[in-house]
Order: sequence, then C-alpha cells, then structure tokens
Amino acid sequence: MESKPKVYHYHTSVKWTEQRKGVISCAGKPDIQVATPPEFKGHDGIWSPEDLFVASVNICVMSTFLALAERAGLSFTGYESDAQGRLEFVDGKFRFTTVVLQPRISLKPGEDPSKAKELMTKAEANCLISNSITAHVVIEVNIVQGLAA
Repeated sequence: MESKPKVYHYHTSVKWTEQRKGVISCAGKPDIQVATPPEFKGHDGIWSPEDLFVASVNICVMSTFLALAERAGLSFTGYESDAQGRLEFVDGKFRFTTVVLQPRISLKPGEDPSKAKELMTKAEANCLISNSITAHVVIEVNIVQGLAA
C-alpha cells in the first residue's frame, strides 16, 4: 500500500481599506478588520499581525491540548489561557523571540494534575504553530482541581 504524505493548504486574503487598515477574509468565515498596531503608527482597537501571531500560538496549544485530553480521557471543566509575545529588534529586524502562555486548567475532582501537566507538555511539543516558528514558547501552566478556571 502506497503511503501519501499529509499536506494541507490554507487560503486567506487581505484587502487594504484605508490608512493602515485592511480586512482579512477566508471562505466561509467572518471577515476580520486588521491594522498596523499603534506602536508602528497604526490603530488602536483593531487586530494586528502581532496580535494574530501570538493568538495563533495560544489557539494552537489549546486545540492540541483539547485533542490530547480527549484521547487520554482527561476530565476538565475549564481551560483559559493568557499569552504574551515579546517582539524585539534583533540583528537589524523585528522578530518575536518569546511567546509565554499561561493556561489555567480546571480539572474535575479526582483527576490527576500530573496527567494534565504531561498532556500540556505534549501539546506544546505537537502544536504545529510552535513547531513552525523560531520564537521560544514557554508554558506556565496552572492546574486547579474542582473549580471553574
């Protein structure tokens, strides 16, 4: 039996609207207004590429954790995560050097916190976004038992 490589394609579009603003779109999904961030002479209150970059890491780790937790039978009642990206001027260009995630996972009573920590470690190692970027991803997980996250 022949083995086919797994290859997926994702298509988005961006259209300039005015000033330093635009709209990103993807078939079947709502449009998102985007702009240059204020620190680069852009706009407050609008998603920037920098916001979306950090959010992508945060979303991917969560999605990967959810899939792993489901397969492992881990019962939890909540998952929330804050994320902060560090953008630095390095070797003459801006780049993200670190993304720190702070997930809070609320386990159902009787669940093993060490199992949740192990799954979070696996989630970071298997997150396709983390694996695709040069920024160092740090996860500072907080696991609570029997409370809402």
